[in-house]
Amino acid sequence: MTKSVVLMIIDMQQGMSWPQAGERNNPNAEHEIAELLAHWRASHAPIVHVRHLSTEPESLFWPEQEGVLFQDAFQPLADEKVIEKSVPDAFTYSDLNVWLREQDAQALVVVGVSTNNSVESTVRSAGNLGFKTYVVGSACFAFEKDDFFGQSRSADEVHAMSLANLHGEYATVISQDYAFSLLS
Repeated sequence: MTKSVVLMIIDMQQGMSWPQAGERNNPNAEHEIAELLAHWRASHAPIVHVRHLSTEPESLFWPEQEGVLFQDAFQPLADEKVIEKSVPDAFTYSDLNVWLREQDAQALVVVGVSTNNSVESTVRSAGNLGFKTYVVGSACFAFEKDDFFGQSRSADEVHAMSLANLHGEYATVISQDYAFSLLS
């Protein structure tokens, strides 16, 4: 099953590590993502990196500035797929679905940021498109945010609600150890 399990790393860009991105949870997420990336590379399994290019000039992810660049630990290798997006969902306006079908992808393991935004949006589409989709909860993170009624929600609350939205409906939320086992 190794070749058919794709690791998808979403928006691990320099701006996500800057203080102006906001208060976040899962401070160990980058370490877990790096371990997963190393495992996928050692297994010669497919990897796709997703990068957000904002259409808002004041954004941390406006093209042609440092915030948009991949973090050093997550630089794609020449044979790894890169998807650039300007909306939360990596499937919209991209060839991601076609590429995954060409890879004969049977399952996706999704990690990255932000759990409630690009991760959730992309995972919902993946599930709707029929991919067996896994989210490594400890290898994703979110930022604090006000809810619809104006109540401040911690990054942990935002993250937990997003995982609850996805689990059992569009994906299965798994541990890092379980993700490693998918390549055995």
